[in-house]
Amino acid sequence: MKDVARMMRLAGVIFGVFFSLQDVQAEPYIAVETGLRCGTCHVSPSGGGMRTAYGNIYSQTDFVAHKLGDHKPWTGEIGRYFAVGGDARWGWVRQDVPGQPAEESTDLEEFLAYVQIKPFPKYFSLYIDAKVLPDDAVVREQYAKLNLPGGEWWVRAGEFFLPYGFRLQDDEAFIRQVSGINYNTPDAGWELGYESGKWSAQLAVTRGTAGGPEVDSGKQYSARVSYVRQDWRVGGSFNFNDAAAGDRQMQNVFAGLNTGPLTWLAEVDYIIDDGAPTGRRKLWASLVEANWGYRQGHNLKLTFEWFDPDDEVDEDERNRVSLVWEYAPIHFMQGRVGYRRYDGIPQNAAQNREQFFAELHLWF
Repeated sequence: MKDVARMMRLAGVIFGVFFSLQDVQAEPYIAVETGLRCGTCHVSPSGGGMRTAYGNIYSQTDFVAHKLGDHKPWTGEIGRYFAVGGDARWGWVRQDVPGQPAEESTDLEEFLAYVQIKPFPKYFSLYIDAKVLPDDAVVREQYAKLNLPGGEWWVRAGEFFLPYGFRLQDDEAFIRQVSGINYNTPDAGWELGYESGKWSAQLAVTRGTAGGPEVDSGKQYSARVSYVRQDWRVGGSFNFNDAAAGDRQMQNVFAGLNTGPLTWLAEVDYIIDDGAPTGRRKLWASLVEANWGYRQGHNLKLTFEWFDPDDEVDEDERNRVSLVWEYAPIHFMQGRVGYRRYDGIPQNAAQNREQFFAELHLWF
């Protein structure tokens, strides 16, 4: 009963925020703002990674503050059978932990390269997403995708990011860290998908090893379905990992709402973890995000996150509040400046830190 009451309370808060307002790049708020499915702008049907021709054109027109002349937009396509793309991010971070000296770092966060080969453009393609820098090159996604006749059903096999919840660019968000499904944890297997009208759905069966080798006979089952309208969407995900080290079951609900100048995202995750060192553990993670596109090329993002690492333990919850300004002045360039405040148990200084950061994002 406690679990049911908690879910109802969280859902009530989130949907109450949504409907009390009478007029909510791998960033889901853009899909909600435009009323499009993730697969419209990204080669991957569940979002993230290489952009489609439409996604590239959008990023050079409606997304930026200033258009550079009247030249033909870059689509990423080199002929009919080949396409390329990439992302590069440089970042500066200052972290202030109570009682400790402040730490600063400036790094190349990542340089990603994408390649798509389309021997039969309408029906069959091969895709590779690789992290080239920093450190050693790592392939994140590599799969073959077959579009079935009619265009509504498709299947892919290989290594890919799992369909689960909102695919935020920020892998440090609680809903990405706690679920363990993020840009660092692709998995190998197959996926069946359906895209038609207002519906989008994916079902995947994978190893359950986050990209590692097969270690047992168990599999990971992932399912995600969403209903998309012009100004709002709602969906849910389910994931079950049958692992020798202990089963993990995850489920969430997520929603988006466009209210004129504001675009809202919300997600609530409930996780039952039988692989915890102390036995069965029940976790909660949630996110509410508001995006204000107050001017062409500008976005102001305010995010509130909540995480309960153990439902049976009182007073162990953690919060994270973020305020981020994003500015895309011209084609293929975006800057981000932000502040985050972490609040956790008083005894743990790292859970009560402040973070200031800036990022330069280039893409093609």
